[in-house]
Amino acid sequence: MDYTEIKEWLKNNLNEERYSHSLGTAQCAEELAIQFKQDREKAYLAGLLHDCAKCFSNEKLLEIINKNLQVEKSEMQNYKTLHAPVSAYIAKNTFKIKDKEILSAIRWHTLGKIDMTDFEKIIFIADKIEPNTREKEYSDKIKALLKEDNGLNKALLKCYKETIKSLCKRNLKICILTVEIYNKLQDLVQN
Repeated sequence: MDYTEIKEWLKNNLNEERYSHSLGTAQCAEELAIQFKQDREKAYLAGLLHDCAKCFSNEKLLEIINKNLQVEKSEMQNYKTLHAPVSAYIAKNTFKIKDKEILSAIRWHTLGKIDMTDFEKIIFIADKIEPNTREKEYSDKIKALLKEDNGLNKALLKCYKETIKSLCKRNLKICILTVEIYNKLQDLVQN
């Protein structure tokens, strides 16, 4: 696939930092795909497009969701996560991405979901540890976990722990789905 058109669209619709983040996530996703024997091209594409709606206004995100998507009420608690379903919508309708695995990975890269595939986990984690905009100290901890047995689940659990801590520190609501995923990951890591 020629990424020139996608990158041009992203440059026009994202701020500079978010564009850099998208490039870093794409590269990181490709590297993780190789490490965990997933399709590297699909991972790169999902990483590139995962935040394509991130710089849309809240009004525009809500308009697209209300007209075109089914989003759980619990997901609507935090405007910071609304870009994920809209990004999947843009990937499908603007860039004609038909691959369900790519679309699902984009759709769930913020909250995650119960029983994520390895591919979905890779995109979720790449978003958190890409080198362009994420803290190296945090990324290095996650990368170390990825090298262990059951590394994807251990790294994902660490991401959820840090997210929950951050939400608590900022007095923000925690989506029930986040708690359910955290508990499920605890079971997967401890068994």
